[in-house]
Amino acid sequence: MLVNFFHGLKDAGIPVSTRELLDLLEAMKRHLAFADMDDFYHLSRAIMVKDEKYYDRFDRAFGTHFKDLEGLDDVIETLIPDDWLRSEFMKQLSDEEKAKIESLGGLEKLIEEFKKRLEEQKKRHQGGNKWVGTGGTSPFGNDGYNPEGIRVGGESKNKRAAKVWDRRDFKNYDDAVELGTRNIKVALRRLRKFARTGAADELDLDDTIRSTARNAGLLDIKMVPERHNAVKVLLFLDVGGSMDPHVKVCEELFSAARTEFKHLEYFYFHNFLYESVWKNNIRRHNERTATLDLMHKYSHDYKVVIVGDASMSPYEIVQPGGSVEHWNEEAGEAWIRRLRSTYEKCIWINPTPKDEWEYTQSIGITNQLMEGKMYPLSLQGLEEGMAFLSK
Repeated sequence: MLVNFFHGLKDAGIPVSTRELLDLLEAMKRHLAFADMDDFYHLSRAIMVKDEKYYDRFDRAFGTHFKDLEGLDDVIETLIPDDWLRSEFMKQLSDEEKAKIESLGGLEKLIEEFKKRLEEQKKRHQGGNKWVGTGGTSPFGNDGYNPEGIRVGGESKNKRAAKVWDRRDFKNYDDAVELGTRNIKVALRRLRKFARTGAADELDLDDTIRSTARNAGLLDIKMVPERHNAVKVLLFLDVGGSMDPHVKVCEELFSAARTEFKHLEYFYFHNFLYESVWKNNIRRHNERTATLDLMHKYSHDYKVVIVGDASMSPYEIVQPGGSVEHWNEEAGEAWIRRLRSTYEKCIWINPTPKDEWEYTQSIGITNQLMEGKMYPLSLQGLEEGMAFLSK
């Protein structure tokens, strides 16, 4: 029972184990989902999927396994024995509901008539009392009224249907899909660490219960400092030139980072880090901040994230005066080395697809300077980068 479904999930790359399969079987045994594919879908996803990035893979595996089920009989035969489920289904009905189903000749007759009318009907029908459609009083369709009905698609207003036929389209959370602000937040969230600081202004429920029990039932309230996000992030963003095609995804990353981290300081640079950076791109030539001052101002426990495509002339990295915007007294590589010696946790996020890195010499040089701590701007890349920073 459900073994083929279990193997289908594994084949789809979802990390499921025998434990999850046994839990699902136990849930079915306890009637947590009964004769309803929507209920079974949500139940099985809650039990079998432990990370929302696999939701899309689950949806596809679920659809593949159940795509050929076109009637209540098919669903029943796939999940549990036919005679047992039908008897259990009838137990759920009141005497009045049983009588109404019998008015059409019983559940078997209801299903047979439904299949027959689907074969006869060649177009969508609205209203009426015979064809499958929406509205109306036919026992087959959606948003109409017939107490012995089978609902096809949509959401029933009367909540009295004996069968649900729905198409399911769910948002894709797979780590191989295009990035979005929400998905980036999920990846960045792995870096967050919380600490208790400040005045005692949050109820400690567990300690309150223990203290009250020790105090013979006399309420003894215990408070603890509120938990705050303790992670501090220093973000450097490359702007202009070859970064123009990556503006949208970098904006999403910046938006997500500002939401997720309370202690976030950000600065801009062009192509490579040199002796100064800036906060405002409009006044970049007049209002700059010395990179050395940043290293003195922001403590060594900051996590440094550099975002850029690292695509430029190699001279911009290894030679003094290599910058295309100004004369830099020292080579860019010298400033990267200083930054990495100041901050223990430092990574480079590259919006260029990883399979293209080998074709650009400057990306290889930058990756070497970062000692391999360059990650692609994808969900998997962000998760790997956050995992390194959080160690």
